[in-house]
Amino acid sequence: MDRKKQLKELYKQMKPDMGVYIVESKLEKKCHIEATSNLKSGINSTVFKLNLGAHPNKNLQQAWSEHGEDKFEVRVLDQLEYSKDESKTDYSNDLAELQAIWVKEYQKNGMEFY
Repeated sequence: MDRKKQLKELYKQMKPDMGVYIVESKLEKKCHIEATSNLKSGINSTVFKLNLGAHPNKNLQQAWSEHGEDKFEVRVLDQLEYSKDESKTDYSNDLAELQAIWVKEYQKNGMEFY
């Protein structure tokens, strides 16, 4: 197998970290929680859209635009592990459940959502 085919095969076998992340205001008790099948890509995309002024959550976008990136913290809340037997390929329901758990947890602590 040539080097190019090996690299393609390695790329196909890579499994990105999946889970739930939060964009939390440092100024007010508000946040945005999101689940994604690729944490690094999801976080980068969200921050890019917010800096561009094009995030679909208009309330979050407005706060980000008014206060600036340094007034928010973006961090991973939880990661979802892949199944050991590799038979499962769709984790969307698991991610939605994990997101719901975190939303409920933050709601209990009085957090508001954008």
